[in-house]
Amino acid sequence: MALAPFQRASDFVPEGLDFSKWSTLEPLYRELIDRELHCVRCLEALIMDRSELDAAASEAMSTLEIAMTCNTGDERATAAYAEFMAKVKPELNRAAFALNRKIASAPQARDLDPARYGVLLRGIRASVELFREENVTIEARLSELDQEYTRISGAMVVEFAGQTLPLSSLVKFAEDQDRSVRQAAFLAGAERRAADADALNALFEQMIPLRQQMARNAGCPSFADYMFKAKHRFDYTPEHCHAFARGVAEHVTPLLRERMEARRRSLDIETLRPWDALVDVHGRPPLRPFQTADQLMTGVGRMIRRMDPKLGALFDALQDDSGHDRPRCLDLDARPGKAPGGYLAFRERLRLPFIFMNAAGVHRDVDILLHEAGHALHALLTRNEPLLAYRTEVPVEFAEVASTAMELLGHDTYDEFYAPADARRASTTHIETLLGRMAAVAVGDQFQHRLYAKPGIDRHGLGELWLELMHRYGPGFDWSGHEHLERVEWHRILHFFGLPFYFIEYGFAQVAALQIWLSAKRDRAGAIKRYTEALSLGGSRPLPELFAAAGVPFDFGPDQIGRIMSEVRRELAAMD
Repeated sequence: MALAPFQRASDFVPEGLDFSKWSTLEPLYRELIDRELHCVRCLEALIMDRSELDAAASEAMSTLEIAMTCNTGDERATAAYAEFMAKVKPELNRAAFALNRKIASAPQARDLDPARYGVLLRGIRASVELFREENVTIEARLSELDQEYTRISGAMVVEFAGQTLPLSSLVKFAEDQDRSVRQAAFLAGAERRAADADALNALFEQMIPLRQQMARNAGCPSFADYMFKAKHRFDYTPEHCHAFARGVAEHVTPLLRERMEARRRSLDIETLRPWDALVDVHGRPPLRPFQTADQLMTGVGRMIRRMDPKLGALFDALQDDSGHDRPRCLDLDARPGKAPGGYLAFRERLRLPFIFMNAAGVHRDVDILLHEAGHALHALLTRNEPLLAYRTEVPVEFAEVASTAMELLGHDTYDEFYAPADARRASTTHIETLLGRMAAVAVGDQFQHRLYAKPGIDRHGLGELWLELMHRYGPGFDWSGHEHLERVEWHRILHFFGLPFYFIEYGFAQVAALQIWLSAKRDRAGAIKRYTEALSLGGSRPLPELFAAAGVPFDFGPDQIGRIMSEVRRELAAMD
């Protein structure tokens, strides 16, 4: 099926131009910056024209990033993305500031409908307050360092089981009943990452002072304070993050460690090692839900159609490349040279999302595709929203609700891949994985708060900090004899390098998504209806209102987490 056509906000931006070049973009941005405003309708027209131009520039950047991450060995693609980030992105930042200042200071802004433009204006004014010209160069340098992280990570392969494998493919061996195979695969990946530890430490040690300088330039007391403003976190403070961490320590980690202790007893081993986390404790063979990426795509498509026909039709449209009249929307298979991880990119001129992942044929891939599908559906549900900001600047805390809730809502349709017993097994595994993710968020978020509060922290200090937090919040694995590998495990977290302080969003979203899932246990149709309606709002409402629309409170403290974990404990008992 084809996606329904959408109406552009304006016809200001010509078709068919190369928007990856500043020479193309500059005259259009200059026209907007210099445009005279005589009335509130003039300001509205400026906002709409700016939205379309920003969409064209955003799509150009996304297209270049997609090409680079799909093949990190493509020197031309890498160079094109690097050139955009070095030469075009800084100019876009300057143009954005000029336009933000023009809109924020326009007398006509007082006459804009606050119900429609209030969230937009709040974000624009915050961006104007934070912008500093001297930070444009620093941001470009940080982008170069992050690109080097992507290049180093994408080049990591190991020789294992007679094959040359990207590290993402080693996960399939984590479920092998032969403990020696699990151990060998885990250590092969960890040691390969550790081989580049000096290079990655050196990258990060360059990033820390650059980020701290950005904060000082903007008059912020710390980089954490700078990032809260930059991320437009109007509705919560660092104390909410610390409260989440306390909730994890008091309620999530104890449940997670109970599950891990039960696993240790079932496996009849003295201590639980990190390579024992995924193997089936009853000796059953690993779940292998599919053999090809196409099978994964079609199976997840059936799951979503059963969940909700409207959502299923939208996902089906992403798979329909039969006409070859548009760029592809999915790249799912793992291969050497492909960047690690998974993401959802927005191509905002076409208003087509792109799902990127590294499928290895394991159960986790089903959940990852459901996760990224949640993001894609979120984008498609807002496809007719004329304001780019309300399509792409959805608060991440809620954007991750879209993806994480989609994973959980998929439990009832796991039978598209599994027999009933294996479907229950997959659900149990996923809930335990989610508990582990919540613990990982507490670690990752506290890691960043702590490291940026310690001027001059070096690689040794970073390793010690990581160990301290893992021992407080983590699942309690025994790393004896491999402490040097555990010390650099934080290198796996791409967010620390390219997306600083983008981590707590996952934790808040998991708290909300679990409540949507638990609500669906009582009223599936009602829960999915509220979920879909909330996603359709995009970023047009403040964060607490988006959560309320989905039927969940904006509360991530210990008491709320404790209530949720009590219900989760009962659900796990019913699955066992």
